[in-house]
Amino acid sequence: MTAREPGLVSRGAAAFALRRPGAILAAAILGVIAIAAFAAPLIAPHDPFDLASFDILDAELPPVWQADGDPRFLLGTDAQGRDLFSAILYGARISLLIGILAVIIQAAIGISLGLLAGYFGGRTDSIVTRLADIQLALSTLMMAIVAMALVRAGLGGEALSQFAVPLLVVVIGLAEWPIFARTARSAVLVEATKDYVRAARAVGDSDWTILRRHILPNSLSPLIIVATTQVAGAIMAEAALSFLGLGMPVTKPSLGTLIRSGYDLIFAGSWWVTVLPGLVLIAVLISINVLGDGLRDWLDPRRNG
Repeated sequence: MTAREPGLVSRGAAAFALRRPGAILAAAILGVIAIAAFAAPLIAPHDPFDLASFDILDAELPPVWQADGDPRFLLGTDAQGRDLFSAILYGARISLLIGILAVIIQAAIGISLGLLAGYFGGRTDSIVTRLADIQLALSTLMMAIVAMALVRAGLGGEALSQFAVPLLVVVIGLAEWPIFARTARSAVLVEATKDYVRAARAVGDSDWTILRRHILPNSLSPLIIVATTQVAGAIMAEAALSFLGLGMPVTKPSLGTLIRSGYDLIFAGSWWVTVLPGLVLIAVLISINVLGDGLRDWLDPRRNG
């Protein structure tokens, strides 16, 4: 890398920011939500996990800007008297954590198998491709149902509640790795035919060295884009599973469980219990997708014109 290249990268990023203000806004919104979520123990005025702190007399209080709102509860309360603002902060933290960790598992499995399939080809490619096809035939919902049933039967309902987060991370991670595998395989098929790979072979580099030091770094752009969209998909999968009662328990709220817990209250007039967590979930998903589109435009020179 020459001395001028960092400056060129900085100017390119600044020019991209001017052309894609939506991506910058999405990154800012996502950053604010993420910081608030992971700083929930410092920001939240109440602890939504402390059942002893709930008062049923505070149940279904509206947000503070409505006539019957209570200044103690900025966004109102749910049917248990739990502060909704605090629950959303902690719930967003759980949803983001599950999404990020699940994508790490997806990337670790998918990229490794995709690199092997694309580089070595032949039987290795056929095996990985068939495994990906089989995995894609098994939906995340189906795997979650099986996993939850096995854990409940083997360890009981209490263990299911205790291990809900790692269980969801593993289920969503194992269910979606073929997306990374196919992307990595396609990238390797392109990169493996280029001159720098032939030069590396000519100087005696091993296959593993070529994959690790040459092909993988040059294949990162599409994989980064896939990772952003997969985080959104993993968060949505967790929310859907929790809404169906297959995800996080009510005692450990995620955005999905908060939406589910307030669904029946909409018809009773307590719209905020479902609508406000739903708006946060929508804001997170839209921000990630817009940011992913912006990264695609920036990292793909054919679109970054």
